[in-house]
Amino acid sequence: MRRVGILIVAAALFAALCIGTSTAQTQGHLERKVVRIAPFYPEIAKRMHVGGVVKLEVLVRANGTVRSTKALGGHPVLIPSASDAVRQWKFEPTPEETTETVQVVFELS
Repeated sequence: MRRVGILIVAAALFAALCIGTSTAQTQGHLERKVVRIAPFYPEIAKRMHVGGVVKLEVLVRANGTVRSTKALGGHPVLIPSASDAVRQWKFEPTPEETTETVQVVFELS
């Protein structure tokens, strides 16, 4: 049991270190650059061989932090992990809040 806990912590730390810079898909305005945190792939999703795309509507504050997320589509097992990761993203600051539509991809290896 202790070994499982250590593996979960190690996987979470690895996911937190997987940071990349890209742009978010946006509606009605210029794209905001974003630093993304990779989502943790839920163990149950791996066992069930569940992969795919989670689509989220994200309300981003002017300072670039995420205010809220709303699922627009995706497998229910993947949505919490995608939402948790996106809440840690840092968007480029802008003069006002924006609503972004983003996709988080979970690929089975």
